[in-house]
Amino acid sequence: MTPTSESPPALLRWVPALESLRGYGWTTARADFLAGVTVTAVAVPQAMAYAMVAGLPPVYGLYTAIVMTAVGALFNASRQLVNGPTNAISIAVLSVLAGIVEPDARVQAAIALSLWVGVIQLGITLFRLGDLERYISHSVIVGFTAGASALLALDQLKNLVGLKAIGDAHAHFLVRFYRSLTESGGIQLETAAVGIGSIALVLVLRALKRRFDVRLAPELLAVVILMAVLTAWLELDKHGVAVVGEIPGRLPAFGRPALALEQLRELGTGALAIAVLGLLEAISMSKALAAIHPQKLAMNQQCLSEGLANLVGSFFQCMPGSGSLTRSAINQQAGALTQWSGVISALGVALTMLAFAPYARFIPRAALAGILMVTAWNMVDWRALFYHLRTTRFDAAIVSATALAAVGISIEFCVLIGVFMSFMLTVPRAGQMLLSEFSLTGGNLRERLPEDAPCPRILVFGLEGEMFFGASTALESHFAEMESRIGPDTRVLVLRLKRARNPDAVGLTLLEDFLKRVEARGVHVLLCGVRAEFADKLERTGISARLGERLFLEQPVRLTSTLLAVRHAYALLDGKTCSICPRTGGTASSLAYEI
Repeated sequence: MTPTSESPPALLRWVPALESLRGYGWTTARADFLAGVTVTAVAVPQAMAYAMVAGLPPVYGLYTAIVMTAVGALFNASRQLVNGPTNAISIAVLSVLAGIVEPDARVQAAIALSLWVGVIQLGITLFRLGDLERYISHSVIVGFTAGASALLALDQLKNLVGLKAIGDAHAHFLVRFYRSLTESGGIQLETAAVGIGSIALVLVLRALKRRFDVRLAPELLAVVILMAVLTAWLELDKHGVAVVGEIPGRLPAFGRPALALEQLRELGTGALAIAVLGLLEAISMSKALAAIHPQKLAMNQQCLSEGLANLVGSFFQCMPGSGSLTRSAINQQAGALTQWSGVISALGVALTMLAFAPYARFIPRAALAGILMVTAWNMVDWRALFYHLRTTRFDAAIVSATALAAVGISIEFCVLIGVFMSFMLTVPRAGQMLLSEFSLTGGNLRERLPEDAPCPRILVFGLEGEMFFGASTALESHFAEMESRIGPDTRVLVLRLKRARNPDAVGLTLLEDFLKRVEARGVHVLLCGVRAEFADKLERTGISARLGERLFLEQPVRLTSTLLAVRHAYALLDGKTCSICPRTGGTASSLAYEI
């Protein structure tokens, strides 16, 4: 089939960045270039800082900001999302790798973890499970962010003020933090001055930006450069101020990740949590960007881009990453129009590494820690946090459990707890079916009000909701309620199924058993408002044959199936109506319809 504008070639569908080249002109290219350069100014210091968060040398954060950002940009469904190292993922990586002390082994484990995460995310894409994210409450992200920001601040405090890390690597994070705080020999003043000074300088520069409406000044990069210059000039590294050390001035090289079966097994649970968290981050940010710049998002394509970015990154010495909240927002604010701004940002980081790597050795760790402290505070959406805590018990429970698990247990486990709670609290809601009763009094067919006198001969009910196994308890209760309403004069029960959806074997079995019990009491059951897909399942299970002419399909005209069913019910009464019947003194067509 010849591709058309409505059906683009497969390559363009799978690589949205190529699709965006259609009609790509100088104006778009200029906007993407300026946005990419702006993101580069933020990406360089952030990438180094986030690698430190994960307990890795800063160079691996830069590698991730090159390879993952470029690959993610090519396959992103969102035109403004920027992939790479992120706060949340780095904290999760720190938790997963907590028991690995030897530096080289830790690096290899992080690269293997990136491979694992990519494989899991591609599996989610293959089985088209990306849409399941709609059943995971946003409260999981809110709670995780609150807990992760607390852990980030506690983890970086030692770098900020010069405390020594003390304690068994297998001990709980809070135990190691307490030991470092009480047994490290106190604060190192020069280091504390650099760290706290970095925080103050970032806040001052941001205040000046707001004051003079300079929206995109790279204050983080400016602080890192200034502190590196001061450290080199005053030789602070000789007075106890830790620096990042040598950063190789070369691009990441291709290499196969070290695949030890036992290690992959140990990393499995953490990889699953990071994979889910990464998708939640990227999809949430993509939706937020799409609300600002309307664009069609394919969730499965977004899952594919995250999986490929992590998988390809693992072959170029990258740590796991995801869609960055900070850099994506800056990319959007800087005017990015297509995914190519992300590619330009990746090239900018690569050129920065090649040109300035020899000078990066003087960057003090305390300065990066100060940047992360500011980031930890800003990464919490305080308004959203308090909003979720006070809105419903459902949201408050997920936020609280996720945040407390992040601090008290582990980051990767807290994500799984939040996801599990989302499903556990969603399934009962999905299994809630509603039962309505309708009245035939006053010449109208309408929802029955308390003051309406019940008809002793014809009962009319309606079921609404998902008619699957999860609703079995509610269904049994509603069928029992309808049976209890059958009196000695009842001859017909009309059951409206227009708003009953997706019946499964359990739901249809309960319905068939209900029909048998009611018919055994000499009462005719009429099913009405039955949609085509529902009717198909009734036919396959033999229920249609049992009902015969007592099955009324949904009608696309004003004369609805419910009205047809009620008229058939009157015919079954053989003219034996009650005193309140609207047919008394009327004609066969005198019944109105108000449902």
